[in-house]
Amino acid sequence: MADDRPATEPERSSLGDVAERGGQRVEEARRRGGEAGKIRLRQLEITLVIALQSGLAAALAALIAQNLLGPGAHVFAPAAAVATIASAIGQRARRTFELLGGVGLGVIIGDLLRLGLGSGPWQTGLVVGLAIATALLVAGRGGQLVGQAGGTAVLISTLAPMERGLELPRIFDALVGSIVGLVVVALLVPVNPIRVLDRAAAPVYDAVGGQLHELSGALRRRDTEGAVQALERVRSLDGDIGRLNEALSGADEVVTLAPIRWHRREQYRQFARSAEHLERMALDTRALARWSATCLQYQEPVPDELPAAIARLGDAVRAMRQECRAGEQPGQARSLTLKAANLAGRAWAQGVRTFGDAIVTGIRTAASDLLRSGGCEPEEANRLVRTAAGAGERAIHPPLRRQLQRTARQNFVTGAGARVRRAKRRSTMRGRSGRARENSRAGLPGRGGPAR
Repeated sequence: MADDRPATEPERSSLGDVAERGGQRVEEARRRGGEAGKIRLRQLEITLVIALQSGLAAALAALIAQNLLGPGAHVFAPAAAVATIASAIGQRARRTFELLGGVGLGVIIGDLLRLGLGSGPWQTGLVVGLAIATALLVAGRGGQLVGQAGGTAVLISTLAPMERGLELPRIFDALVGSIVGLVVVALLVPVNPIRVLDRAAAPVYDAVGGQLHELSGALRRRDTEGAVQALERVRSLDGDIGRLNEALSGADEVVTLAPIRWHRREQYRQFARSAEHLERMALDTRALARWSATCLQYQEPVPDELPAAIARLGDAVRAMRQECRAGEQPGQARSLTLKAANLAGRAWAQGVRTFGDAIVTGIRTAASDLLRSGGCEPEEANRLVRTAAGAGERAIHPPLRRQLQRTARQNFVTGAGARVRRAKRRSTMRGRSGRARENSRAGLPGRGGPAR
């Protein structure tokens, strides 16, 4: 006779657990190494462009300073050009004005104090201290203004006694170098703002869309660990989001300053709007992963429409990136987003519990953010999501709910009317019995009785 008892799983040894954890860590390290390599490759083009811009600007600034400002070692002109280009991308214009302001502030303070106090070690310290303090009071924080004010004050207090007429050449060198740096960035070698944006946004789009699909699969399999891993991977996006914000600032600078990139302004605005809400989508994905893991831990029911709705959100995120790259209106992304909201309404109508209801709310919130990234106003986005989710609810229980409400209303009306009629009948009978008793006591004939 065959043994029908279920086979028991073999006990796992501690060595096997250690090996499995080691394999998971190796896989995680390999994945992070691959992501780091991709980030370095994406940054390589920007690095080469900045190096080319810096070399060209230094050469042009030195050439122009020698021809326009006369003989001499115009060291600060190429230095100012390189400082302008090497400033944080997206902040070059502001940093250039800070550089010029710092040089002027250092010259004024250095000259005034040198004339009044003379030259020497303690005078140099006093001049530099006052210049930096004044620059900090003006700027409110550190930066090019503070650094250039202190550096210029040092040069004026130490070199001016030995070399007369140092102040104006330094100011002119700073002006020439800064202008050349901006011209190189804006006219001669401007970067492609859309390409820079796309390469910076690619890891965020891929991570958010991919983890939404991973989360959908974890819900279908009821894999709590998979949902937790999706949450951890989305949490590691802070560095990519920071690089995306830097790329947005740099692209905005290019489409503002470079005339040959002005035709990219509308496409940049579309990309920037999408990227702004992409950060919110990352936060929405975190919330969905956290609620999904808790929903599975509490063994709540998960309708099939719930993971399907999350997968549609992932498709919508990927479609949004493709449409931004092509400069198209977000038609496919909007359609997939509304489909996700519709499936969320169907899942809610089929019955969810506490954390399942939170997942439905999170899907609707993410859908609203996606619609807003495509250009919808907040009120319009919320209305579209409500309409799509309501249509999904009615698709599951349309006639039943209305019929129950109509039947309950009819039963209430019918029952209330019957009770009122019975109460009136009882009141009429009591009134007739009371009048009959009164007539009998008074010797009067009752209703229908013979008169005496």
